[in-house]
Amino acid sequence: MPHDLHPRLLRGFVATADTLHFGRAAQRLHVAQQALSRDIRTLEKLLGDTLLTRTTRSVDLTPAGRRLLPQARRLLALYDEIVAGAERRPLLLDLNSDVTGPDLTTDRVLERARAAWPEGEILARFLGGLAAAAEELAAHRLDAAFGRFAGLPAGLRAQLVQTPVRLERVSVMMAAGHPLADRSALRLADLAGHPVDVCAGNPATTEWADLGTGLLRAHGLTPAAPYVPPVGVDETARYLTRHGDPMLTTIGGPLIPGVVNVPLVDPVPLTLVSLVHRPDLRHPGLAALSAAAAELGAHEGWLDRPAGSWLAEADAALLAA
Repeated sequence: MPHDLHPRLLRGFVATADTLHFGRAAQRLHVAQQALSRDIRTLEKLLGDTLLTRTTRSVDLTPAGRRLLPQARRLLALYDEIVAGAERRPLLLDLNSDVTGPDLTTDRVLERARAAWPEGEILARFLGGLAAAAEELAAHRLDAAFGRFAGLPAGLRAQLVQTPVRLERVSVMMAAGHPLADRSALRLADLAGHPVDVCAGNPATTEWADLGTGLLRAHGLTPAAPYVPPVGVDETARYLTRHGDPMLTTIGGPLIPGVVNVPLVDPVPLTLVSLVHRPDLRHPGLAALSAAAAELGAHEGWLDRPAGSWLAEADAALLAA
């Protein structure tokens, strides 16, 4: 059997054999008659035999066509069974954390995708960061994830693809008793003398540490020492109180009692959130996520870059691609 025999070619042949009419077969398949004729010729060339006889008034099966027809039906039935099984299984999606926030991109896209695809199932996973999720994606233990694609190692990026979803504004969160906690916004220069926690101690979020380190270096600021990261709302509140360093996050990030989230300005730092998956993945859940992200992004200008903002060159390159 030729390696490049596409099910579309067999489907066109079966429809034509059923109707013995190229026009009616094309209508059944919702394709142009010229495209169907081209597919039949391609199939005959691949198999090395004439399958249909054509005259100006009639179409008929050749002996080779009659032999192929029941085989083609069985093969298409098996193909449809395999595809249907793949589409019925849940899509496994990593959201990074199960902590919710006022404007989390991942939560909003997932909510809209589930509403648009109620017959299917998207199961959330919480692996802590895109670096951890990307390993699972490459190993086929996860289907999709959100995060900063540009910060992944080159080897992982080569195995995955991304679709830009949103430019999120970067902020810092800190314990309410921190000297800077009463500000409505912080200029990056205001962080001078205050080491900033970029989660450098967390192996699950190396893509985020890469962003934070680059941002601080570009503005002459100091990263905090790497600590073992907290997990969950209560532990994060204790962690920020104990260590005292502002932690880099985003303005739509988690709401934590006793913790404030302060936007950064002058310039406004941004991070690019992407939908990440394997290039060969075909799943209606992924289509629902992609459509939901596109709809929200178009309505709310998610990929519009504010004037005077800061964006890492690697992220800007993904936007321009």
